Amino acid sequence: MNSSHTRGELPEKGIYTDFLNRMTYGEYLGLDSLLSSQHPLSGHHDEMLFIIIHQTSELWMKLIIHELKAAMDCIHRGELSMSFKMLARVSRIQEQIIRSWDVLSTLTPAEYMEFRDKLGQASGFQSWQYRMIEFYLGNKSHHIMEIYKKDPELLEKIREALESPSLYDISIQQLAKAGLPVDPGVLDRDWTQPYQPHPSVEEAWMTVYKNVDKYWDLYQLAEKLIDLEDWLQQWRFRHLKTVERVIGFKRGTGGSSGVPYLKGVLDQRFFPELWDLRTRL
Repeated sequence: MNSSHTRGELPEKGIYTDFLNRMTYGEYLGLDSLLSSQHPLSGHHDEMLFIIIHQTSELWMKLIIHELKAAMDCIHRGELSMSFKMLARVSRIQEQIIRSWDVLSTLTPAEYMEFRDKLGQASGFQSWQYRMIEFYLGNKSHHIMEIYKKDPELLEKIREALESPSLYDISIQQLAKAGLPVDPGVLDRDWTQPYQPHPSVEEAWMTVYKNVDKYWDLYQLAEKLIDLEDWLQQWRFRHLKTVERVIGFKRGTGGSSGVPYLKGVLDQRFFPELWDLRTRL
């Protein structure tokens, strides 16, 4: 007798099969809504790939925002160690998004041209969740807000992130609370402006790195921030190379210059002093 066949015919005891009055897996996850949210506008086979890759990226970004907000709250309260797991999780999420570009890169230029015109002016450039992530990390921008005027409620949510201290601002405040000298102008600045590096901040971080045992939590925080920026730059670079592979140097559907724009953002830095001090150590 084939034992594997026998095992297949005998159901394991205890498995629930009656869900007439119980919540199912699909109901818990809202799969009816989730799996019916793909609406290709062309008849081309590969448009489904394009939609799902971008939708899953948005889901991952929703989780990034969830984790960043919680981590920032912990850091603000001085509970640095509690933030480390959340920040480490964000780095792992970024790794997953990077891997998704490998899947999208199976889309050839000829295939994408079959449905690209259906996007109109819609573009990942308009992703409000990506803007929220950038704002939380400190890359503030006023002019980008124009994109979201269509939705006043959404605009207000993004404006709140624009006007609040970034993850790095909150981390620098912890340097000062630990007794490290930080220029008052850095601690009470216009949060809507991009962060500018300051000598007092670099010196404070230098003290942390030269006295690891004394400032262990701040040292760990700094390394978690470096992880975040490292993975973010890899995310940006993989995006750049996928775009170049699929559309070359065409302009983006949202009006950006495409590859040249993406190359430009690779030069942006979120935590400059943490990178600069590595040369001095």
